[in-house]
Amino acid sequence: MTERTFAPRAAYRGLAVYRNDAVPVEVDLGDNTNQFGTAPSALVTVREWTDDPSRYPTLTTAPLRQAIAEWLGVEPGQVLAGCGSNDLIDSTMRAFVDPGSTVAFAAPTFVMTAHFARSNSLRPVPVLVRPDFQPDVDAILATGAPLIYLASPNNPAATLTEAGALDRLLDRAPGLVILDEAYAEFAGVSRVGEAARRGNVLVTRTFSKAWGLAGLRVGYAVGSAALIEELEKARGPYKVNALAERAATAAVRHDRAWLAGIVAQVLEARTWLLGALRDLGLAPLESAANFVGLPVPDAPAAARHLAERGLGVRAFRNLPHVGDLLRITVGPIPIMERVTRALGELPR
Repeated sequence: MTERTFAPRAAYRGLAVYRNDAVPVEVDLGDNTNQFGTAPSALVTVREWTDDPSRYPTLTTAPLRQAIAEWLGVEPGQVLAGCGSNDLIDSTMRAFVDPGSTVAFAAPTFVMTAHFARSNSLRPVPVLVRPDFQPDVDAILATGAPLIYLASPNNPAATLTEAGALDRLLDRAPGLVILDEAYAEFAGVSRVGEAARRGNVLVTRTFSKAWGLAGLRVGYAVGSAALIEELEKARGPYKVNALAERAATAAVRHDRAWLAGIVAQVLEARTWLLGALRDLGLAPLESAANFVGLPVPDAPAAARHLAERGLGVRAFRNLPHVGDLLRITVGPIPIMERVTRALGELPR
């Protein structure tokens, strides 16, 4: 039989499969997941789960949507869960923007933004952040893009968008805004209530960071009921598996006090890490998230040095305004002490 080769559609030809080439290490501080633990009620749910796995999960994740709505003070119809916030960002692009149109975003940002745009036959329009790492809102608006993506706090700089600038963006956007709040728990501010009232913004959030449930892949979006209904069409049914839904629901219902305690520990360790890095003569970026961006002369070399000492971080090359950067997830202070000792060994 003759082997047949099929070419992908045009939008896919420039895409690369997402890979993480990080080497195995004792402590992985490269992916911004929770280094302080997992929501305890979720863990109990996972360990005691006895449901029949031959059955589908709930069709619309109604129990989880109800729990999230009660937590955030919105209506269940203003919430949609998905397979991580990635799923909902991807689905939003598919649901609300015609192929061939544009998606504007502050750059650099979450690396999957441009990927999702291209995979949905959209044209990504990156708009360089300002030297203070704030988004250039006027330049973003000037693109006229019918869809704008903004992460706040952003990644990898951990910068929280100034409230006035965000107000201006939401008020003047010509179309829909995706506001990615993956790190909102650590910033202490959120626009979920506003998103539920407005008709032009979807807030996406995740259980992968503060809640410590990255392995279960659960995220959610908050917006007007009309937006959520259209988004659900693009997301499709059964996108959150039964165990993940049960675990996330248990966490939201029973572990809010635990979450507040975890966030407090992260903020304490973040303050310690920023101070220790400055004591070394380094210049870390200010952070509103659970990670710190650290400019270094050679990020890959610095990452290899830390990996040899059992510590994994994420290296970025040639970022605007800073050059090379290490992204370091904030963990317990004893681990942060190991990080700073290793960084202190690097040549200046």
